Amino acid sequence: MTMGDPGLRRVADPVTQVRTPALEGVVTDLLDTMRALDGVGIAAPQIGLSLRILIVEVGNNPRYPGVAPVPLTIVVNPMITLLGWETDEAYEGCLSVPGQRGLVPRFRRLRYEGFDPSGARIDRVVEGFHARIVQHEVDHLDGVLYPDRMSDPSGLRAESDFGRGTPEG
Repeated sequence: MTMGDPGLRRVADPVTQVRTPALEGVVTDLLDTMRALDGVGIAAPQIGLSLRILIVEVGNNPRYPGVAPVPLTIVVNPMITLLGWETDEAYEGCLSVPGQRGLVPRFRRLRYEGFDPSGARIDRVVEGFHARIVQHEVDHLDGVLYPDRMSDPSGLRAESDFGRGTPEG
């Protein structure tokens, strides 16, 4: 789904059951979509499902060389707790806002909790790019897109303005 679709503006519903074939199917669809588009994160509303599920993963991604790896993490019903008020501004892209990047302030450090699809508890403290991805994806679960977070709309740029091979590219 892309910006303008009303489904991206709804608050996603909590997942009520884990360890189900339906949940496994959703996770497979999310992962396939994210990887096909060289994304580093995706949330269920982006594929038209109002469910509180997100995925983050940074490995050998051509859009983000030199960025610290983030292991594949599937989070069901995530919650974040900010760990401090320090922020950074950086350019973000989004699979739902194709062809654009925006300068977005995000908190530098946070804790996120939730469950994996098998029901195992996830509890991580992260910072930097990992924290940025988690905040971006949780925003999707709350009906928020990154342009809503931009402090100055003049920070919106065409993705073609950024070269591959940079963290912003």
